[in-house]
Amino acid sequence: MATACSSPLLSSPSVKSSVVPLKTSFLGFPVAASNPSFRTRALPSARRTLDIRCQTAPVIPKGQEWMFDESLLDGPDVWNKTWYPKAGDHVNTEKPWYIVDATDKILGRLASTIAIFIRGKNLATYTPSVDMGAFVIVVNAEKVAVSGKKRTQKLYRRHSGRPGGMTVETFGQLQQRIPERIIEHAVRGMLPKGRLGRALFNHLKVYKGPEHPHEAQMPIELPIRDKRIQMQK
Repeated sequence: MATACSSPLLSSPSVKSSVVPLKTSFLGFPVAASNPSFRTRALPSARRTLDIRCQTAPVIPKGQEWMFDESLLDGPDVWNKTWYPKAGDHVNTEKPWYIVDATDKILGRLASTIAIFIRGKNLATYTPSVDMGAFVIVVNAEKVAVSGKKRTQKLYRRHSGRPGGMTVETFGQLQQRIPERIIEHAVRGMLPKGRLGRALFNHLKVYKGPEHPHEAQMPIELPIRDKRIQMQK
């Protein structure tokens, strides 16, 4: 776009005093500048031109309108898209209940399977820091099996807190005295340590014999994929 300016430089005979309109790519019509405060620069064609730089309207990306509109400040968080379970996604009263018979099942393999379902690792919504798992009922805890010589060589220790209060007993002795503690001890060691692990441990219900007081929860059979969990006699 070329315009005429009232500056003294335009009084020379080599400079045209008439306005030469040029159609710019930004504006679809010629513009003549009458303000002498605009800066001009001389061109080899001996005429003055004005540099007009037009800034187009900003293009707002889709889904980020809240960044430009104050009324949408409380809108959806488009930056953090990772799903995280809310309080309504892990209500204890809505969690499933499973039941498993420990008769002739290997202790370690049974405990690892129980820990998977208590933690919720079998779910697509598994979150390590949230209690997403189910409740597990274990019956016939006194019939759990171990391999090799663990019945006499596997030791369980407890301490009363007093000097010399250490008590050590074998697997067989503890199975005769408190068989439920064997499975509880194995599963507890496979749960996280801390208040989350303590809350998850409450999902385990171990009973001696085939009876249990959780019929109202309508437990279903615990799905076991480990084919070597059953002791081969």
